[in-house]
Formats: sequence, C-alpha cells, structure tokens
Amino acid sequence: MAEPAPSGNLTRGERIPAIERATGRSWADWLHIFEAADASRIGHSEIARVARAAVPDDLQSPDWWAQGIAIAYEQHVGLRVPGQSTSGTFRVSASRTLPMDRDEAIDAWVAAHGSVVEHLGHAASAPRPSRTDKRSFWRFNLEGAGKVEVSATPKGEDRVILGVSQDGLADGDRIEEWRAHWKALLAAL
Repeated sequence: MAEPAPSGNLTRGERIPAIERATGRSWADWLHIFEAADASRIGHSEIARVARAAVPDDLQSPDWWAQGIAIAYEQHVGLRVPGQSTSGTFRVSASRTLPMDRDEAIDAWVAAHGSVVEHLGHAASAPRPSRTDKRSFWRFNLEGAGKVEVSATPKGEDRVILGVSQDGLADGDRIEEWRAHWKALLAAL
C-alpha cells in the first residue's frame, strides 16, 4: 500500500450521502465497522472485503459499492487522496455519452484526435487499438504522464459512453488540468 496521504478527511463529500442512501448505514456506522476490523492497518483488498461483508446483498452491484466504500474510507483516514490509486499513482477520467455505436465512437475519436502527437506537453506513443465483445479501445502511453485508455461502451442500442482514463500520474497536482483537457477533447466530438 502507498504511503499515507496527509492527515485529515479528504473524502469526496458527495460520496458519503450516496453511500448512506444505498446501504442504509450512516457514515459513522461504516467508520465503526472499519475501526472494528482495524482497517487502517490492512490493504485495499482487505478493506474492500470488510465493506463487501457489510453491504446489503440485495443492493444492485454490491461489489462495486464495496470498492467505492473502501476508497471513501481510505480517503477519510488519509491512506489516499481523491484520484490516487492503491499503487500510490494518480488517475483521472472523463466521459461523454454519444448517439452512435462503439466502433463509430472510436472512429470519431481517431478522426478528431488520432493524429495528436502530444497532450499537455507529453509525447504520445503509437496507439494500440483493440476490441472485446463488450468494448472498443484506443490506448496509448504519454511520456512521463502514464497510460491513456479511450474506451467505447454501448449504452442501449443507439448510444455509447466514450470514456478517457489516464493512469500513472506521479502526483495529483495536475488532475484537474488533465480532466479539463480530456473533457475538451470529448466535447469536440
């Protein structure tokens, strides 16, 4: 696990009410559950297991909620800050829903931005397009700024969520600058 972040409650405030509504537990109750498990001394996977054991089984996507609750707890106790992964690096993402299929969305990205050789001063590597049964991808590395994945995920028959995620930033200082950059590129489609 990464070195603890500066102390203090750095949990994104908007997560707590959603967690409370979805699970029927107050944030104070969640903190008690984690304290009883000595969660500040265990890794992310174990914290997520503690959360999963306390998430109601009838909740839609209980594993997803357990991950989010674990991350909120880690932020709350200063084990990580918003945007930080369990490895200690930072990530940022942005997305947009478009009225097209997944392959058209990737084609639109490539037509608009596929020839861009640098992003915010970081050289882009050769892209690596790929496709699975569920998603289409356009991936590339950024010299000194991690890896970027553009993914197109169908949302119904005639819409797609086109997402850009960037993993491997050394610190969180430029997260909002990167988010604005990716949002601007998505908005241009």
